[in-house]
Amino acid sequence: MPQQNWGILGPGTIAREFAVAINEVNGKIAAVGGRKLEKAQQFAEEYNIDKVYGSYDELLQDEDLDIIYIATPHTFHYQYIMESLRQNKHVLCEKSITVNSKQLQEIVELAEEKNLVVAEAMTIFHMPVYRKAREILQSGKLGKLRMIQVSHGSYKDPDPANRFFNPELAGGAMLDIGTYALSLSRFFLSEQPDYVESTVKKFQTGVDEQVGILLKNKADEMATISMTLRAIMPKTILVAGEEGYIKVDDYQRPTKATIYYTPENRTEVIEAGESEKAFHYEVEAMNDYVANNRENDTLRLSVDVMKLMDEVRKQGNVHYSFE
Repeated sequence: MPQQNWGILGPGTIAREFAVAINEVNGKIAAVGGRKLEKAQQFAEEYNIDKVYGSYDELLQDEDLDIIYIATPHTFHYQYIMESLRQNKHVLCEKSITVNSKQLQEIVELAEEKNLVVAEAMTIFHMPVYRKAREILQSGKLGKLRMIQVSHGSYKDPDPANRFFNPELAGGAMLDIGTYALSLSRFFLSEQPDYVESTVKKFQTGVDEQVGILLKNKADEMATISMTLRAIMPKTILVAGEEGYIKVDDYQRPTKATIYYTPENRTEVIEAGESEKAFHYEVEAMNDYVANNRENDTLRLSVDVMKLMDEVRKQGNVHYSFE
């Protein structure tokens, strides 16, 4: 596969891990841009990057770049995805890809108009064990899909200035951990839910700190999701069919899943991929989309998830001043 010219927009913490993946998969990162030139230069030295820019606009104007990886806080994702597309760049953007579905729809329309690839850097969509587990589910070995259960809990310091609780930074459980739980649920559901019921516990700043969600689609598949930023909970998913179920622990970058065949009272453990290569799989997929002009088969899932998060925030009366 030909080498792509990647540019990193936002040399922060998560970009460091991603830079390693780009270098190992792609062979080279072409450029990095940051708000502060000194920080971008330090990043470039660490990851062997030749071109360094002291602003995001300068980076995006580099005509040699093919793909922009965006690793800013998600309040800025829409702005820089749109500008990247206007500059004829393909985009891989950290989650959540936007703050709301209106923003994402505008991005999708512009990308289609310019025949460019946009993808969300969602590890779940690319972990090999999930693709293998979904194949088993779709084969019918577990019977008709009936119910999905997902739990995800993290304890964050309850400081109003903390980005997790700051409404000016689009804080809250939905856009931080909810995007994982909903993306994983949507990955296994055969179609988008048309029924959403939720309950929200707000933090003092007005963002959501705990959320419970019930989903159902026209295929009568259901999903229940519980998430919190105020307590540790197992990051676990159960995908249950009429004749068995799939269980995955630590679901963000898993390498194994346990399959329970209930009529036979037996279990099977499937393994695939490596946790340490979660970002590698995203880079490989993005290179493939661009090099082979292949349709991004995950973008529709991101679109569906953003619509679901919009509805949950609407039901919980969680709004951001900049929307």
